[in-house]
Amino acid sequence: MKPSQRHRSRRGRRGAAEDTRGTILAAARMLFAEHGYEGTSLRRIAREASVDPALLHHYFDGKDGLLAASVELPADPGEVLAAVVELPPDQRGEALVRTLLQLWESPLQPALLTLIRSTIGSKRQSALMREIFKRRILNAVMSGTEYDDGQKELRGSLVASQILGLVIARYVVRLEPVAALPVEDVVGQVGPTVQRYLTGELQPG
Repeated sequence: MKPSQRHRSRRGRRGAAEDTRGTILAAARMLFAEHGYEGTSLRRIAREASVDPALLHHYFDGKDGLLAASVELPADPGEVLAAVVELPPDQRGEALVRTLLQLWESPLQPALLTLIRSTIGSKRQSALMREIFKRRILNAVMSGTEYDDGQKELRGSLVASQILGLVIARYVVRLEPVAALPVEDVVGQVGPTVQRYLTGELQPG
C-alpha cells in the first residue's frame, strides 16, 4: 500500500469514529433532555444511536461522562468546586459564591456567557443544564449534609436560584450597582443567604 493510501485509510477510520461518537452524543442529548438523567439508560442511548452498547464505554466514561460531554462546559465542575466541597457544609456559602465569581471574572467569561445565553434560548439546552446542575454541582455542594433527599433537593434548588440570579444580574443584564461591586463585597452580601439555604433554618412550607 502506498503511503498516500495508508494516510487516506487512517483518515477514514478517524472520520468513522468521529461520526459514531457524534451519533451517540446526539442520541444522548435528546434522551437526557426529554427523560432526564435517571430516566435515560446507556442501553436506551445505544438503541437510539443504533450502536453496540459497548461503544458507549469505548468513547465515554459511563453515563456521567456522556452527560458531561452532552453539554460543552468551559470548566469541569468537579475541579472548580473541589476546594469548596472539602469544607464542612456550614462553611461553604461564602466559599461557593467566591469560587463561582472568580470563575466568571476569569478569561472564561465569554464562553460562560455563551453557555448561559444558549441555555436560556433553548428548551433542550435548558433541560441538559438542569441535569448538569443536579448531578455535577448541587449534589457536590450538598454532599456531607444530613438532610433527606427532599430537603437536599429543595436546598440545592434554592442555592441554584440564588447563584443563577446573581450571575444573570451581574454578567448578562449587568444590573448596577451589583455589576460593579468588588467580588468580596458581593461575597459578603450573597454568601450568608447561600449558607442559609445550604444549612440554615428554612421557613416552613
